[in-house]
Amino acid sequence: MSPKIAVLPDQVADQIAAGEVVERPASVVKELVENALDAGARTVRVAIENGGKTLIRVSDDGEGMSRADAELALARHATSKIRSAADLIGVATFGFRGEALPAVASVSRFELETSPDGRTGTRLRVVGARLEAVDDAVRQRGTTVTVQALFFNTPARRKFLRAQATETRAALDALTMLALTRPDVAFTLTSDERVLLDVAPAAEPIDRVAGLWGREFADTLVPVAHREGPLELTGFAQRPAQAKPAGRKGYVFVHRRPIRDPFILRAGEAGYRSTIAPGDRPSLLLFLELPGDAVDVNVHPAKLEVRFRDKFFVERVVEEGVRRALTPLGAAAPLAAGSGAWPSSAWAGGAVELPQGPALEMFGLDTGAADAPHATPPLLQVFDTYILFQNDSGVAIVDQHSAHERILYEAAMRQLTGDGAPAQRLLLPLTLEFTPPELDAIDRHRQLLQRVGYEIEPFSGRTVVIHTAPNPHPRFDAARCLQELVADLAGGRFGGWANRLERFAATFACRGAIKAGQRLEPDEMRELIARLLTATLPAHDVHGRPTILQLPKGELERRFGRA
Repeated sequence: MSPKIAVLPDQVADQIAAGEVVERPASVVKELVENALDAGARTVRVAIENGGKTLIRVSDDGEGMSRADAELALARHATSKIRSAADLIGVATFGFRGEALPAVASVSRFELETSPDGRTGTRLRVVGARLEAVDDAVRQRGTTVTVQALFFNTPARRKFLRAQATETRAALDALTMLALTRPDVAFTLTSDERVLLDVAPAAEPIDRVAGLWGREFADTLVPVAHREGPLELTGFAQRPAQAKPAGRKGYVFVHRRPIRDPFILRAGEAGYRSTIAPGDRPSLLLFLELPGDAVDVNVHPAKLEVRFRDKFFVERVVEEGVRRALTPLGAAAPLAAGSGAWPSSAWAGGAVELPQGPALEMFGLDTGAADAPHATPPLLQVFDTYILFQNDSGVAIVDQHSAHERILYEAAMRQLTGDGAPAQRLLLPLTLEFTPPELDAIDRHRQLLQRVGYEIEPFSGRTVVIHTAPNPHPRFDAARCLQELVADLAGGRFGGWANRLERFAATFACRGAIKAGQRLEPDEMRELIARLLTATLPAHDVHGRPTILQLPKGELERRFGRA
């Protein structure tokens, strides 16, 4: 009987390895640039032609290699990154996998030129895994790898490559992700001699973001910085007001290594709960650092996936970190592009004198707490809709409806998950008529309606009787709020909320809040600002709209020609 099992020839084994590592030209770009970064490069230049199908060239100014190391780098299982199996735990480098260079060389016309000192250099040429020549070379310190005719010897693989524009975008995306991890390194990418990316070293991560996507996009982001236990989370989250249904940028990095993990991004989006409209997708750039034994990075041939020892802990910390980033009023949208985030100390310059008398209870919240905020700025209402006041940093503009909506939403959530809201018993019960779908909505939400203060019972036909109603503020119209609330619940206007309580609270807050166009007394304005400052997520209402806009003093001076 002839044997059924045989050892594969090296060339076939290399091509199998290439299938794991080299999916497309962008994979080659990623592997070669990661090697350049691990070699200490401070400048990385990438050039491609025909989407990388014809040519990929990566040049760096890293430490380079001697001739012996260059020849050994093309051997399978050879690497400078690890020495034992223990080194696989918490490996801190990008391209520790030894198959990368020989795998690429096995499916291309490959050339490596390198010098460790700028005086002696080596050039190796490989065609389809066969070493063709080893020569002397003259070059500066560093390495250049040229890959031509990718998959020339595996036509079945080559025909599955996408159109030139698609492969070019993939290469750009791969380099962009790596550029995000190393703002201290300069990167360039040219495609058919056209510059697609050119970023200089950046002093701060946000400057690298601006270099990649523009300052206008960078100004929509707020920093994320949160640590819990062994996990440190940093990065950027987009202000809720700028979140849109499409076009978001979502990147996750573990130990500065880009990975694909939709669950981490979903956890980050959960941090936006009650600040963006259902369906909106905020941009997130999240960097996770945790001990090596808490994450397995060796579960994917191209290192694009990882396995966390406690994934639920990681997702919870990510959600909490994003939510904390959105909590300060610094997450509110700036009024002028490029004006930057509102400093966290902006509220320290004065304190609102909390009003005395009946206005204290205007929003149905206890304002007598010892740690309640204070402020002394004069307040001005304009268009019976916006409240303006000055502090040390400039001028703040508050949308009275959006601000009150945020306050009522958080109060309603406490009532729905606690003992309910205090309600006033009506001397003359209200009788209201509803459509059959609205009556069904009342029946389905009866308990929730009672928790926010509405006691409702059927009367006859399409009529119901309301015995008690909430009283969140003196301007509250109980009948109108209930009619609009029930119509929204029946019509699904606030559909898309994953959490039924949140959907109900958001609907109630929107309908119960003071309206645009309502004139407020000075005490009412002061109370509104004071309560906004104690909200958990004060910067945005439940639709993602900002509650407050910021006009820095410097912007005023610039516009009036004083700066």
